[in-house]
Amino acid sequence: MQTILNEMKVGLFFGSFNPIHVGHLILANHFAQNSSLDQVWLVVSPRNPLKKKASLLDDHHRLAMVREAVDDNPLLSASNVEFELEQPSYTINTLVHLNEKYPQHEFSLIMGEDNLRSFHKWKNFDQILANHKIYIYPRLKAEDEESSKQELIDKFLAHKNIELLDAPVIQISATMIRNLIADGKDARYLMTAPVHKYCTEMHFYKP
Repeated sequence: MQTILNEMKVGLFFGSFNPIHVGHLILANHFAQNSSLDQVWLVVSPRNPLKKKASLLDDHHRLAMVREAVDDNPLLSASNVEFELEQPSYTINTLVHLNEKYPQHEFSLIMGEDNLRSFHKWKNFDQILANHKIYIYPRLKAEDEESSKQELIDKFLAHKNIELLDAPVIQISATMIRNLIADGKDARYLMTAPVHKYCTEMHFYKP
């Protein structure tokens, strides 16, 4: 069970986690150990009722797998905070809710460098940037990437509230895992043992 201190610097790592894999955990743990953060919360994004996707498991199953994955690590915690909020889910609304619920904590965001390409399109992105630190992990650059997109990323990286951390670049995706399982192949080493056990016992992602 994770320990929640009276005052913490908390990094929010959002994702569908369908399923959570070792790449997610390596990144989350890296930020928890190599930044000023006290803890990283893995925030499970709720299923949009208007955009049902056959491969997306129900919210409670994805949350359960995240809990299985982080249960023995006091630096990481599973969060269902967005399950309580109106849909569609906007990051600014989540931050406002968390600041009201946990005024003693200081919340930051964790995101991939590629997300900076569209960050200016986020609802109230300027308010997020002004009031919250954003930790960025690197990504593999596409060879044909437009220079204008890279300029936009560089502009955000220069902001005082954005910090690029030299985190591991993990080429593992949940889609890869789902496809392996659907093809009857072994994906056990891409997940923690408890998550793999949960997936296997529930027969997830099988055709």
